Order: sequence, then C-alpha cells, then structure tokens
Amino acid sequence: MAKKRRPQTKGPQTKASSPQAVDGPIPVVGARESCPCGSGRRYKACHGRAAVQAATELVQRPFEGLPGEADWVALRELVPAATVELTLKDGLPEGVPSVTLATVLPMAWPALRRDNGAVLLGLQNDTASGDLSRDLADTLRRALEAAPGTPVTAGRTDADGPRLQDLLDPKAPFEPEVHTGFEFWVENAENATGEVAASLDRANAAAIPTARLSGVEAAYWCETPEKNHLRWVMTHPEEQLLDALARLHAAGTSSLGEGTRLVGSFRAHGLTVPVWDLPSDMRAEDTEKPAAAFAERLATALADASPLTPDERRARSGLTSRQITLN
Repeated sequence: MAKKRRPQTKGPQTKASSPQAVDGPIPVVGARESCPCGSGRRYKACHGRAAVQAATELVQRPFEGLPGEADWVALRELVPAATVELTLKDGLPEGVPSVTLATVLPMAWPALRRDNGAVLLGLQNDTASGDLSRDLADTLRRALEAAPGTPVTAGRTDADGPRLQDLLDPKAPFEPEVHTGFEFWVENAENATGEVAASLDRANAAAIPTARLSGVEAAYWCETPEKNHLRWVMTHPEEQLLDALARLHAAGTSSLGEGTRLVGSFRAHGLTVPVWDLPSDMRAEDTEKPAAAFAERLATALADASPLTPDERRARSGLTSRQITLN
C-alpha cells in the first residue's frame, strides 16, 4: 500500500518566519518560549542561538590579561585555602570596605557579603558558562549589590556581561595569602563555638598543607602522607615549555635536587603546571633555592630554538604521556 503523504501547503512565507528587527536589546527568555522579537520561533532557535553559543563556548585562558594569571589558576585548581585582596577598576562602592577572593567559601557559596559589607568571592565553584572570568564577574557584581549578611547564590550569566578583566584594576598587584585552614570564613574565628567551630575543624582536617614559594612565581609546595610535591604554574607557551623541559630532562637537570623528580604536568585553564615529587622531609623553605636554580636552567632551555635530539624527543614523549588535564 502506498504510504499516505502529508498534505503540502504552498504559499508565501509569513513575516513571522524570520527574525524581526526591533528597537533595543532582545530580552532573555526561556529556551522554549517564543522569541520576543516576534518571529514566531522559539527563543533557542532565534535570537537565543547566539546567547547559547556564547555561554557554552569554552574560553581556554579565562584569566589571561589579569595580574597574576598563573596564581589565579593555582588558586582555582591546586590550593585549598588562600585569599587575595582585589582592587576594583572603579574603586569600592559605598558601604563595601573590601573585596577578597577566596579559594572556597562555606557551603560552596559563590560569594558572601559580610555583616560589615565586605565581599568574599569564591573561586572554586561550578560555573554556568564556558567563560569562568565572566561567571565570576557576574557573581562579583551581584555580591556588591547584595544585602549585608547574606550569601550570593549561583545565577544565570549574561553572555554580554563584563568579565573580571573589565572590573579589576589591571595595575593592582595580585598577592595570594595561603592559609593553614579556613578561619578566614568567619570573623573572630578564635571565638567560634558549636556547629561553626565543628565545621571549621572538618574543613581544616581535609586541607592539604600548602605553601607558596617566595623566590619564583606561582610555585606551590604541598605535603601529602607519602611524599611532598611542588606544583609550578607557568605561563610559557605549552609547546615551547615542553621542549625546554624535555631538554633538561634528557640532560639530567630537570630535578630539584637529590631525591626529587619531575614526574609530569597538569594542564589547567590554558597553562601548563609541571609537577615534582619531593622527599617527605623536604619542606617549602628547602625548595626555594633549588627552584630558583631550576628557573635559571629553564630560561636557558627556553631560549634554545634548535631541533630536539632523539633523546630529547623521547623525554618529551614521556612528559607528554604523563600530562593530566584538570579542566
């Protein structure tokens, strides 16, 4: 039997079949709702298409252009407890005495407005779009307007909204302060009692002891039960950096001294993070001089543009195979 054919309707298309030009911006509505432009299409198939693409497109280096890009990455991915005082490009609004970036906040809040009006911005949170900088900027703007004494919950980020690079002073220093615990969550933490004190104790017990080296940029020592590590976030182009590390590895000069070993690297937010195993008795202060000496060797290797030797290519292949992407 012949398959029934759906009746075909011919005729000129109506004006509602294509997006209409309207004055002013198109409001954001639900994906399945009719587009406010009057086209008759669903929002996701009309003016929402660009917004969805902007929201889902991954920005590989969200902190690029900010002072301390490597430290931003370290605090986002590697450091359990740290804070940084932020400087806004247009100054602090009235009633906001300070803005502080924190690795993580209680209850995983994206931000918190203290009773005194100060703002804490959490860095280690899930984000709504592919641009971490835009999501954080949106949270920061809402925190500046929140009532004192209230947390700021996750929100829907405007695809055309500002990024951190638009809100923060590009000339201000970015100086992380690494903490041994999360006492910065509350004012007068030494007087905390009851559930607040218990929550702090639980969070502190789970934090890996970490310290930032003072002699080189964005290098973080951490202590684990079996061995210690150095995780060093670097802003050099990845291919150039891997070549340089391979040259040093093949030459036997990639370690940080006796009992240490370059074991691989992380990839995080567009940057490469070489990782060394350290002996359990090697403290952060013991790592300062070896790290500074390594930085000098690395600078020489980075300046070498000659082709890699067979041994160096094998070393590079080994380093690449031990690379882990964090985000």
